Order: sequence, then C-alpha cells, then structure tokens
Amino acid sequence: MADVKALAEQLVGLTVKEVQELADVLKADYGIEPAAAAVVVAAGDGGGAAAAAEKTAFDVILKSAGASKLNVVKIVKDLTGLGLKEAKELVDGAPKTLKEGVTKAEAEDLKAKLTEAGAEVEIA
Repeated sequence: MADVKALAEQLVGLTVKEVQELADVLKADYGIEPAAAAVVVAAGDGGGAAAAAEKTAFDVILKSAGASKLNVVKIVKDLTGLGLKEAKELVDGAPKTLKEGVTKAEAEDLKAKLTEAGAEVEIA
C-alpha cells in the first residue's frame, strides 16, 4: 500500500510537460490512449486539480503570423534573442512555442506585443 501512495504522490507532483511525456509513453509502449492517462493522473488526487488551476508557469505559443509576417518576425527576433533567419523559420513553422515556463505577466506582455503586430498567440 505504501508503494501505491508513493506512486500517487509522484503523479500529483508531475508538471504539465511530464504528464504529456507520460501520456506519450503510455500510448506508445502500452497502447493506453492519452485521454485515459490524463484521467488517471487527474484522479490521482483531488488537490491536483486545484494546483493546476493556480498555474504559475505559462507557455507562449505563436499560432500564426497573420498578415504582417515581417513585423511578427522582427518582434519574435527581439523577444527570443534569435537571429533573423531562426526567427523567420520559427514564424514560418507556426504553431510553435516561443517561450516556456514564463510568468503570467511576461506571457501577457509577449502576447500583447505579438498581437499588436498582427500575430495570433495563445497562452497555455
């Protein structure tokens, strides 16, 4: 029983990225669909859902460059510190994650700058 409790504590402590990796392993190695894995992780502890609601790290995802692609490339270059070629490739490859694990304020700031330039941005 102690092993089951330890496993439950490990599952509750997983980050979103780790949950996604777990879902991928369960699907690839054991044939368990990711939706089922998410239910298992969510059912592990009722407090886990409350912790997820109080998220402190956010990912900024560029969904599309919009009509002003050049302006978006320039802003992506400035915000990420990438070179012009790398920034263009990132924008061309949208949807792509621009930054991971940033604060809510920084994520909102990045989204505002990119949206103003015409990009479609999502915060996850």
